[in-house]
Amino acid sequence: MQPHWGFCGWTWWDPPGEQARGWRPPTMRKARALRGIWMVLTLGSFLALCCLVEARPEPGRGDLQILQSILPGLGVEFGFHNVSCSVCKALFTAIDIGLELEPNVARVGFVATIVCKQLNLAPPNICQSIIKLYERDMVEIWTRSVLSPSEACGLLVGSSCGHWDILSAWNISLPAVPKPPYKPPAPPAPGAPVSRVLFLTDLHWDHDYMEGANPACPDPLCCRKSSGLPPSSQSGAGYWGEYSKCDLPLRTLESLLAGIGPAGPFDMVYWTGDIPAHDVWSQTRHDQLRALTTITTLVKKYLGPVPVYPAVGNHESTPVNSFPPPYIHGNHSSSWLYDAMATAWESWLPRRALHTLRNGGFYSLWPRPGLRLISLNMNFCSRENFWLLINSTDPAGQLQWLVRELQAAEDRGEKVHIIGHIPPGHCLKSWSWNYYRIVGRYENTIAGQFFGHTHVDEFELFYDEETLSRPLAVAFLAPSATTYVNLNPGYRVYLIDGNYPESSHVVLDHETYILNLTLANAPGATPQWELLYRARETYGLPNVLPAAWHDLVYRMRGNIGLFQTFWYLYHKGHPPVEPCEGACHLATLCALLSARSDSPALCRHLVPDLPLPHTGTLWQRLVFC
Repeated sequence: MQPHWGFCGWTWWDPPGEQARGWRPPTMRKARALRGIWMVLTLGSFLALCCLVEARPEPGRGDLQILQSILPGLGVEFGFHNVSCSVCKALFTAIDIGLELEPNVARVGFVATIVCKQLNLAPPNICQSIIKLYERDMVEIWTRSVLSPSEACGLLVGSSCGHWDILSAWNISLPAVPKPPYKPPAPPAPGAPVSRVLFLTDLHWDHDYMEGANPACPDPLCCRKSSGLPPSSQSGAGYWGEYSKCDLPLRTLESLLAGIGPAGPFDMVYWTGDIPAHDVWSQTRHDQLRALTTITTLVKKYLGPVPVYPAVGNHESTPVNSFPPPYIHGNHSSSWLYDAMATAWESWLPRRALHTLRNGGFYSLWPRPGLRLISLNMNFCSRENFWLLINSTDPAGQLQWLVRELQAAEDRGEKVHIIGHIPPGHCLKSWSWNYYRIVGRYENTIAGQFFGHTHVDEFELFYDEETLSRPLAVAFLAPSATTYVNLNPGYRVYLIDGNYPESSHVVLDHETYILNLTLANAPGATPQWELLYRARETYGLPNVLPAAWHDLVYRMRGNIGLFQTFWYLYHKGHPPVEPCEGACHLATLCALLSARSDSPALCRHLVPDLPLPHTGTLWQRLVFC
C-alpha cells in the first residue's frame, strides 16, 4: 500500500484494499478539508498536551521552533519541508471550505483522538479527554480567524510562501504628556509603618488527591484516586503532599491558611490565581467553579476581615488557557467564569472593579489612600491562549486601559501596584514589549509588580529602553503553594512601605515560608510552616529596589556559592538532584534580566559570547502554560 499523501511527517494511506477497488472520497475537496481540520485539532491538542510536559529551562524561540524541538522527543517528526507552497495553500484553502461543509465536530475529534493515540502523544485516556475538551473551541477559533492560506503557509513553510502576521508587532498609544524626570523613592523614615502583604499563588487544589496513591503514574498528574497504587518497593503519596508531579489536598491548603498567623498580621492579600489542579484533560466548568468557591470560602474563613485582591490565573478556565476576548459571546465566552468570580469576590471588590472583572477579568481599585492596585488578566498575553489567533492586538483593550489608569494615577500623585498571574517575560512578544514600554514610561508611578505562574522563586528586571543598562523596575515572581513539580508547598510575604502620607509603597523586603514535606509526612508529625529565608538578609541586599537585584545577578555570575543558594531557594528548599552549572547557570541568570520576551540584547552584558541566538526569554517549564 503506497502513501496517499504526507503532511508534517505523518503519512496518510488509503484504507486497505480501497485503492485497488478504485475507491475515492465522495468529494476530494471535503476529504482534504477533513484532513486539514484533523491537522488543526491535532496541532491544537498537541499544544494543550505540551502544558502537561515538564521541560528544563531553554532559550526562548519562536513558537514553530519550540514545536520543532519538542516533537522529535515524543517520536514525532514535525517538518513542513515535505509540503510545497502550492500544496500548503491548497490545503489551507480546503480547511476553510471544509469547515463550512463539515459541521460534525465530534467526527473530526474522533479522528484527532486516533492520531493522538497512534503517535503516543499521551496515554489513551488523556488523548480522548483533552481532544474532547478542545475540539469545539479549536474549530470555532479557526472559523473566526483572519488567518489566510498565505499567512498560514508563511508560518509553516517559510517566508517565501507567504507572510505570517497574526502575531506581528503592534503598539499601544502613550499620552503626549511628557515623562516626569526620574525620582528615586525616598527610604522610609525610622519608625514609619510597614505593611505586611500576604501573597498567595498557584494553589492547585486536587479534589481527588489520595494518600498512598502512585506518585509516579503515567498520567501528567499523579497522587490521585485514578493513579493506582505504587509498586511494593516504592512509597505512595504522602498525607500532606508529595515531591512529584502532584498537586495538593485540601487539608494542606487549610493547614497553610490556619497556620499563617505567625507570619502576620497582614494588611491585605494579593492572590494571583491558578486554583484548580493540573488534571486539565478532564475538567468541566462545574469542576472549575467548585474549586473557585471552595478555596474562596476557605480564604475567607481563615483571613476574615483582611481584604483580598485576586487575579485570574490560566488554570481557572476549561479548556486550560482558553480565555476568549470580550467580543466572543455565547457559550464560547468566559462570562460563566467572570460572573462566578464577581459573585464569589463581591465582598472584596467595589462595584467599579466588579464591572471590568465581569467584562474582561481585570480591574483597578484603591486599597488605601495614595495607592492604586491594578489586577491584570495576563491570559490576554499568553502564548497558549489559542483565541489570540483570531486577533492578538491588545486583547480586550487591556493595555490601553492600563495606560489610562497609570496616567490618572500619575496625575493624582498616586503610586500603583500591579498584580497578575503570568509574568510579562513569558508573554507574546508584542504584548510583552508594549508592557515593558509602559513600565518604562511610568517608572515613577509603579511601585511594585507581583506575579506567579512559574511555581518557583525568581524575578524579572526592566531596563531603560534607550541603553538597556539602567534597571528601572523589578517584577517579583513568587513561588507556588502547590508541590507541582517536586517542590515544597510555600507562600510569600511582602514587607511594603506602609500606610502614611508620602509613603513610597515600594517593597522593603520579602519573606518566603514553606512546609518541609519530608518532616511533615514523617510518622506522627504535624505540619510546621517555617520561614525559609528573608531576601535582604540572605542575599546581602542594601534594599530591594531594581538596582540591588541587578547587582545580585552579576554577583551570582562569579560567585557560584551565592548562585547555589539562589538555586536552592528558587526551588523552595527542594532543588533537583542535578546541579545547575554551565549553560544552566547562565540561562537562569539571563532569565532574571528578561522582563521583555524574545529580547537577546538584555543578556549581552552578562554573557557577551554566549552562542545562543535568543537568551532574553526562557520557557521555564511548559508544564505551567
